[in-house]
Amino acid sequence: MTVTPLRQSTLDALPGQVQRPAYDRAAARSGVVHLGVGGFHRSHQAVYFDRLLARGHGDWGITGVGVLAADRGLHEALRSQDGLYTLVLKHPTGAIEPAVVGSLLRLLLVDDDPDAVVAAMAAPSTHLVTMTVTEGGYSTDKSTGRFRLDDALRADLAAERPRTAFGLLTAALRRRRDDGTPPFTVVSCDNVEHNGALTRQTLVAVARLQDARTGDDLADWIAAHVAFPSSMVDRITPVTTDDDRRRLAEETGIADRWPVVAEPYLQWVLEDSFSDARPPLEEVGVQLVADVRPYELVKLRLLNAGHQVLSHLGYLAGHRRVDEVMADPLFVELVDRYLREEATPTLPPVPGTDLDGYRRVLLDRFANPAVSDSLARNCAEGSERIATFVLPVVREQLRRGGPIDVAVLTVAAWARYATGVDERGEPIAVVDARLDRMAPLLRHWREDPAAVLGLGDVFGDLADDERFRRAYLHAAGLVARLGARGAVAHVLGPSSGRPR
Repeated sequence: MTVTPLRQSTLDALPGQVQRPAYDRAAARSGVVHLGVGGFHRSHQAVYFDRLLARGHGDWGITGVGVLAADRGLHEALRSQDGLYTLVLKHPTGAIEPAVVGSLLRLLLVDDDPDAVVAAMAAPSTHLVTMTVTEGGYSTDKSTGRFRLDDALRADLAAERPRTAFGLLTAALRRRRDDGTPPFTVVSCDNVEHNGALTRQTLVAVARLQDARTGDDLADWIAAHVAFPSSMVDRITPVTTDDDRRRLAEETGIADRWPVVAEPYLQWVLEDSFSDARPPLEEVGVQLVADVRPYELVKLRLLNAGHQVLSHLGYLAGHRRVDEVMADPLFVELVDRYLREEATPTLPPVPGTDLDGYRRVLLDRFANPAVSDSLARNCAEGSERIATFVLPVVREQLRRGGPIDVAVLTVAAWARYATGVDERGEPIAVVDARLDRMAPLLRHWREDPAAVLGLGDVFGDLADDERFRRAYLHAAGLVARLGARGAVAHVLGPSSGRPR
């Protein structure tokens, strides 16, 4: 098969079965700036805006911004392809469904030109700024939920030009206010509870710190005029591999330097609150709602926390991929018990959602070998993910007097994983922004497993909760004495591992 490098001029040469942009990209305009272009943005938000462009809404293309130095490789690949890339949906049967996405009209890197990024956001044609900056990008003290000035933002405040997402947002909104341009809407697409309110809190705090130096009142203007709708986003998107690139070329003839692979499932729930122009996202499958909170909790406490349950324990037990864990009946039972007995009872009613059906679909999604991700990736930044996804379930169940055994066992497995050595004595490449502070607390984990509870920005007052502390020490003892698999079997009881 002839292999065709992907770019605008070669679209007509692609095989007929490959879907491609059905609109004039040259005539489209950028109404969205996205901060943090990566795999998930390209498999999710960019797909919805591609659909809008295809329906004739030509003002809703995207300017994609790389905020981190690590974004350069992806951006260079996309620029060489005129912003085009292939979304490859992977079905459980093993079949792939490729489609070229064209909504990324322009690509910028903060490291190259922060002024150009601010100018793009300040342009009157920009009505929406979306962002995926990860759970740790909001400068929040997990124990209090309040703003906490971190080193990156502190450096940004002292710098001549902003380099962080919130520094860029502040600069762009100041320019829009000074120019008399209506503010854009800011939409967080990260897996964080109350992500709209959290984004507002951080941005107003950063602006207020700047105001204290300049005597300005930008923070009050932002608080009064900028909309920060919360959102819930969902699509499993593994890291793209060389095998993915090779298979795409072999089966379709597309030479794509950086395709993105994903599961067929796709969901975006967004609060219907906008500062200025509103994209007609409901036309392309986005659920626009008055309150995203119930949907948000379902995703965070079932999918995201479920990933933490299976990943830390599964890795210690010798598995390395999500589908491997979900092929193990013992771990299927563990995840199912967590979802049914610990997470689901903490959820409010969710309009139009059958939680039992959602749980069954979720187990199937986890088991899909075609989009299986590495456990190491799910374990990365574990302290942040445990604090964000798992501990809220623990707190709610403590308040209710409900079960916490699986969630607390997950916390103990995270701490054991973070020691950096697996059960066979092999090193673990722990990736965690808190590692320097965690390491001294974990050095003698077997003798003093409770030391890590001293991470106040992770555990807060949970460290002083008698029931939690007792449950954690018991779980840590099980993991130390029986290993992860033995600890799981112990928690599940004599019938563990039976087919369900």
